[in-house]
Amino acid sequence: MQLKLVSWNVNGIRAASGKEGWSFFEDGKFDLIGLQETKASPEQLSDKLTHKSGFESYFASSIVKKGYSGTAVYSRLKPLKVEIELPDPTYQGEGRIVHLEFDRFHFFNGYFPNGGAAVLDEQGRPTGQFKRVPYKMGFFRSFLDYAQQLRRHKPVVVCGDFNIAHRPIDLAHPQQNISNTGFLPEERAFFDELLGAGFIDTFRRVHGDLKDQYTWWSYKTRARERNIGWRIDYFLVSEELSGAIVDAGIESTVTGSDHCPVYLCLDV
Repeated sequence: MQLKLVSWNVNGIRAASGKEGWSFFEDGKFDLIGLQETKASPEQLSDKLTHKSGFESYFASSIVKKGYSGTAVYSRLKPLKVEIELPDPTYQGEGRIVHLEFDRFHFFNGYFPNGGAAVLDEQGRPTGQFKRVPYKMGFFRSFLDYAQQLRRHKPVVVCGDFNIAHRPIDLAHPQQNISNTGFLPEERAFFDELLGAGFIDTFRRVHGDLKDQYTWWSYKTRARERNIGWRIDYFLVSEELSGAIVDAGIESTVTGSDHCPVYLCLDV
């Protein structure tokens, strides 16, 4: 059975659904759709968004702050089990994970934390630290530990906005960003650990070291027009699914958010 999966940080589902790029989802070619940064709870959404024809829908919403974070999954497949958030209560409340278990694999849609604002000293100068990097790294650790437990029984697929550019090839200006969250050594080292633990970056598996491939561009500097971006949105699969990867790619022409969708085809 061949499945097509897609992931998109929509930067607000209500705003994105009213833009031209939303039609990308309307032709029915996807079996699993993972959205991040929805910034809404189901009761704030139209029936069309909460009940997509032909799909079951699952939402994780922030309870710590309204209009913040949030994830959603639309699935043609009926899951065996649905979990919202990670099991560790430390990393619950922000609506960052929707986890579906299917017959042949576990599927995670995640909006992983960013590093937050810079920590300033008493004179207002940056210290090189970021307020949420400790939380971010703890969240990743909690996710990886849980995913490794699940892998003892069946493979894992994870998609979403990881808020990490893994290697210099994954952002336009690596040297200028070496001290910025999203490209910090400890963040990149964790991504190394994730791959070393047996997860595959499907885009790189399919395309190798293809350059200038990004999934996020800053609105502030009209960066998308110049393709000054970062690749921080991924589909990873555990190595048990290595032979099932048919295709993976980036839909950089789809607009409606400061991110673009990424997709994965699996033969499972």
